[in-house]
Amino acid sequence: MQRLLARLVGWQLRYLLVIGFVLTTAITIAVGTPFTYSVINSYLKTAEDERVGRDMNLANAFYDLKLKDISATAGRLAWARDVRQSLIATRQGNRLALQILEEAIDNEIGNLPFGTQRFIVVTDAQGFSITGGVATKGKLERAAPEMDWSRLPIVHTVLTTHRAQAATEIIPADILSWVGLDKQAEIPLKYTEKAAPEPFDPREGTAGLALVGVAPVVTEGGEVIGSVLVGHLFNNDFTLVDRIKEVAGVDTSTIFLGDQRVSTNVLDETGNRAIGTRLAQDVYDVVLIKGQEFTGLAYVVNQWYITRYQPLRDHQGQIVGILYVGAKQASFLRLVDTLRRQFLLIAAASVLLAILIAVPLAWSISRPLTDLARATRQVAEGNWSVRVPVYGHGELGLLAESFNIMVETLRDTRDQLVQKEKLASVGQLAAGVAHEINNPLGTVLLYADILRKETPEDNLQQRQDLEMIVREATRCKTIVTDLLNFSRQNEVLAQETDLNALLADLVEEASRQELFSKVRLVKELEPNLPKIQADPFQLRQVFTNLMNNAAEAMPDGGQLTLRTKKGPTPGFVTVEVQDTGIGIPEENMKKLFTPFFTTKPIGKGTGLGLAIIYGIVKMHQGQIGVQSEVGKGTTFTVTLREKLPAQILKPEQEGLLQ
Repeated sequence: MQRLLARLVGWQLRYLLVIGFVLTTAITIAVGTPFTYSVINSYLKTAEDERVGRDMNLANAFYDLKLKDISATAGRLAWARDVRQSLIATRQGNRLALQILEEAIDNEIGNLPFGTQRFIVVTDAQGFSITGGVATKGKLERAAPEMDWSRLPIVHTVLTTHRAQAATEIIPADILSWVGLDKQAEIPLKYTEKAAPEPFDPREGTAGLALVGVAPVVTEGGEVIGSVLVGHLFNNDFTLVDRIKEVAGVDTSTIFLGDQRVSTNVLDETGNRAIGTRLAQDVYDVVLIKGQEFTGLAYVVNQWYITRYQPLRDHQGQIVGILYVGAKQASFLRLVDTLRRQFLLIAAASVLLAILIAVPLAWSISRPLTDLARATRQVAEGNWSVRVPVYGHGELGLLAESFNIMVETLRDTRDQLVQKEKLASVGQLAAGVAHEINNPLGTVLLYADILRKETPEDNLQQRQDLEMIVREATRCKTIVTDLLNFSRQNEVLAQETDLNALLADLVEEASRQELFSKVRLVKELEPNLPKIQADPFQLRQVFTNLMNNAAEAMPDGGQLTLRTKKGPTPGFVTVEVQDTGIGIPEENMKKLFTPFFTTKPIGKGTGLGLAIIYGIVKMHQGQIGVQSEVGKGTTFTVTLREKLPAQILKPEQEGLLQ
């Protein structure tokens, strides 16, 4: 592993970044896949439960609606005045009254939708049928009279309690024969895999499961004179289960008599309705034996379904059957497979997308570093003009910006070191030359002045020659003095100095000089400028020289501004000397502080003024800079410390400044 990591570290950064992006994406997908699959399975389990729960609620709603319709029909007929009156008259042998009863039954059946299966029976107070009608397969037939319907427990209960009842009931085959439905109810039991060994109800196969509503017929005096029974047989009738499927969107629904399917839209392996097949043993135990709902995976006929089973009870609370709804597990498994394929597709697309994003991103990250490495080599080879592009404001941008600042600082430091070496060399030479020339030059000046004074007034030519000697010797002595001053820039006699007061004095003095007669002097002094530790005499020389240069740069007049302010960083102050003169050409900017460099005519300058200024500022641990634009003016900026470092001060000065 260590060898592999060591080998990877040796690769180019862009490749490492691409590999890192791809590996991160792949690992995230690999770690997240089990969790995602768990979430998908959990979601599907919840969806399955919610789906079959919704389906069962809808199926119950349709089932209850059917039962209420049957109960309402029984109640409507039982409370009809003509039915009551006809029932009383029929007991007295009135044939016309019997016809009225049959017409009432026929009207009720006639109002049903075409194809609806329904049977209606009117009994007397003992439960014997008087008349009835049966609607099946679009035909209307009469029920057998004089049959003892009180054998049906729900009829017996209504006649004895005088209260209407509506429930799911098992009707034996012989009673169904009275309304001609015994053949319809007959459904042979079929072998079903995983079913219980024996049927739940021994009547399965011959008896019928029906929705039954029974209402007593009561006279105005409160006497029960009969009952009206209305029923709907489920055996081999699929109107309800198909309506639940079509209208409610339920995949499959079934009505069981006991554990036998008597009405269903579940199909067997041949594609026919699985009528006669039986319930699986595990569901049988829960629903029929324990009387509980069953929700979950169940084997239905020949395949697995996501199901819910609910027991059906008769009017006495006994379990007589089951209402079932379900969806094929295969459809959910297909959904799971689809989701998994889509997830794998998304994962592959994510890896591909990570590569597509990682390649340009890695290039954009590594390119600045490559540029930086290339620039570093160029700097090492001595190319101080190299710069790297700054990309944005992030870490790479800051790194590039810092590199550029570093190169600029190193170049300035190098130039300053070179300048200091030049100044030191020139200073040593100037000191030696000045000392050697100063004494002879003083002698020449002394004797030339004596000769000038001894020369008669009428010898004009000789006096002019001697005055020329004195004037030029004086100029040479000034140059020698500048050389001596230049060579003595290693001492700073520091004291607490008020820059604003110093500059104000210089402006006052300059205002009385001929050189500044055409110059407008402006002071922009920071009121709260702190006092600094400096040599005021040397600073006076610095700013006097800068002001004189500025005035000479404005022969036709202009504005000279002296500006002070805090900064640029804490512990420093800044002085700007700004003119509106002729400006300095670009080619002369780098040579301004070189000793003996001057743009003035011969005899007008020594070229030591700015070199001396530079040396004084550096001795004060300060900085001097210049900005100029030809034709618009020049600004010299001097930055000084508020407090000088201890190594610059002599011991006696430290005590004085404390």
